[in-house]
Amino acid sequence: MNSPVRTDLPWQVQSSEDDSDYIDLKRIWRAIWSRKFSILSLVAIITLLASLVVMSMAPTYKGTSSIIIENKNSQVINFQPTYDSSGQISEYLQTQLGLIQSRGVAERVVRELNLTEHPDLDPRQQPAPLINFSGMLKWAQNLFSSDDEFSGDKPATEAEIFDQVVNALMLRTSAYVEGKGQLVYITVEMGDSLSAAAAANALAQNYIDSQLESQMEMSMSSSNWMNSRLTELRSELQTSEDRLQAYREAEGLVDVGGVSTISANELSLTGDRMIDAARQRAEAQSQYDQVRRMEGGGWERLASIPAVLGHPLIQQFKAEQARARAQVDEASRRYGDRHPAMVAARTELNAATASLKAQVEQVVAGIERNYQLAQANEQSLRASFNKNKDQIQDISRKEFKLRELQRDVDSNRQLYDTFMTRLRETAATADMNTTNARIVDKAIPPSKPSAPNKQLIIAVAFALSLIIGVIAALALDVLNNTFKSTDDIESKLNLPVLGILPLVSRKQAKQVQHLFEKGEDKRFCEAVRTIRTSITLADMNSPKQVIVVTSSVPGEGKSSVAANLAFAMGQLHKVLLIDADMRRPTIAKNFDFPAGTPGLANLMAGTAKADDCIRTVGNIDILPAGVVPPNPLELLASPRFAKFLEMAKGHYERIIIDSPPSQAVSDSVLLSTVADSVVFVVKSEATSIPLVQRSIGQLLQNNASITGVILNQVDIKKAAKYGKYVGYYDHHGYSEAKA
Repeated sequence: MNSPVRTDLPWQVQSSEDDSDYIDLKRIWRAIWSRKFSILSLVAIITLLASLVVMSMAPTYKGTSSIIIENKNSQVINFQPTYDSSGQISEYLQTQLGLIQSRGVAERVVRELNLTEHPDLDPRQQPAPLINFSGMLKWAQNLFSSDDEFSGDKPATEAEIFDQVVNALMLRTSAYVEGKGQLVYITVEMGDSLSAAAAANALAQNYIDSQLESQMEMSMSSSNWMNSRLTELRSELQTSEDRLQAYREAEGLVDVGGVSTISANELSLTGDRMIDAARQRAEAQSQYDQVRRMEGGGWERLASIPAVLGHPLIQQFKAEQARARAQVDEASRRYGDRHPAMVAARTELNAATASLKAQVEQVVAGIERNYQLAQANEQSLRASFNKNKDQIQDISRKEFKLRELQRDVDSNRQLYDTFMTRLRETAATADMNTTNARIVDKAIPPSKPSAPNKQLIIAVAFALSLIIGVIAALALDVLNNTFKSTDDIESKLNLPVLGILPLVSRKQAKQVQHLFEKGEDKRFCEAVRTIRTSITLADMNSPKQVIVVTSSVPGEGKSSVAANLAFAMGQLHKVLLIDADMRRPTIAKNFDFPAGTPGLANLMAGTAKADDCIRTVGNIDILPAGVVPPNPLELLASPRFAKFLEMAKGHYERIIIDSPPSQAVSDSVLLSTVADSVVFVVKSEATSIPLVQRSIGQLLQNNASITGVILNQVDIKKAAKYGKYVGYYDHHGYSEAKA
């Protein structure tokens, strides 16, 4: 029962990389075509609803006026030079678009056209919404407030109504520029064409008027400010000139610049020399400090000082010492210690070392002398600098003060002259206030509404509903992971299809186990004969006497298949039908056996004999399940059942066992071990493919001999939409019209 999982199951062989990249367009078309009426119904409903909504929408008219806004000219009063940059035109136009749609312009239009009484904008004339969220919110607030706070709905004041109308007009207003030009279009959407055109023209005119008024206000304000400021500047200029002259007279300065320049140059030169001397002294002191730190380490450590090591003579003597040492090393490899050449090389090395030592001592002494000279030079220059600094500081202070007073006079004079020039320009151009915007085309009442675009909305609704319907059909087809045709069984299970059984009508469903016996439905009877023939041909080499009929889950019609198959085989053989589904037996009920009729459970328990349990119905014998036992699996696994089965083989040519579903209990697995063949029943478009694969896998793991699969309850009308099965039934003369 607990066999290891097999990896060579039939459906596992069919996997292929090419199959995963294959798109079955035919299947997609069949999925759409099979649900064409549902898709068309959805399209019709959504399109109809969209049409009704569109027809109920009030038309909106759009009034459009156009104005040209040229680049901003130089202002009449401008304190900075203006630049005509093409890159600033776009920013300027964007600013003007904002001004056109500003609240100030909208308020002017509302007052001019008296829009507070217009039915489109007046909140008092608006229809009540279907769901008043604001009213519900107020009701909730009043519900949780005290009685003193509850005041009910107050009528809106004139200021509130005016504010709401202005906001509504701003929402209906738009201004835009087409391309990179300077032509601005102003549009207003209203419920009637006359109001839309009037509002658009009013917006354009009030924008121009507001620009003129703002320029005039700015010009007047600038002129007044300049007059007052010019008086202040004249007084400040006179005061600064008086201070300058008074300072010159008090200090007796006639040519302070010339005198102070000579002294400053001398002090500057002295300071530069002192800085150079300080730098030289610092460098000499640094070298001297290095020498002092290395004095205790001998002349060799002194030679490693950068100041000593960088001396050209030191480098020369070091090179001679290195060359002598190389000769010693060369001679040591060729001669002994007392060889004349070796002695000569050592003598030359000692001489080079002594010369280097003497030169190092001289360089060190020179570093000490340089430090002393640099220190003395720095002290001399510092004393000279301090002596001259006191003399020139007084002149420098006077020069600084004098220049400060002179700069104050120059700046006041320049500012006064600038204001005087601008004031004269303003007086000359006081009557030249113009705007750089003008109306090009006034809005005319439109003859057709701009919205809603009924044809477009209906077309979009039609297209979207069609797309949604197609997507839903494909999604349902993908989610319907069941067997819909024999091709699905052969491709997913890799097992032969013994046949298909059509879906019977509701009237026949109650007597489905008697359909072949009574022969009322010729199409159904022919399908059962086809299954009988397929089973007969499958066991030509090895006759399969015991046949187990099972399925994955209850409700797939395995009991009906077993009963009809038994009656079909009863025409050729002696057949015994056994109801082994002792948990949910159906055969006794379907064949109207009396309640308490003994059956397989009684036979296995030993409370009844075989002759008492087996009943003859038509041309077959039936062994019902009997009284439902508490341990059906133990009864089927008992030696008594195997002994009975061997005895039955001697009396019957075919034994058909109605087994419980394989996924519900393990009875079918046990029965498959004692059977010669297993017929697996799958309900069309009901049982999921993974569930069937798992069920068949369990049977195969227990070495069950599965003859094939029967696809049950196939809807022939629906299958005709897929182009399946119909050819078979028409060919044999059992189409629905002939049945």
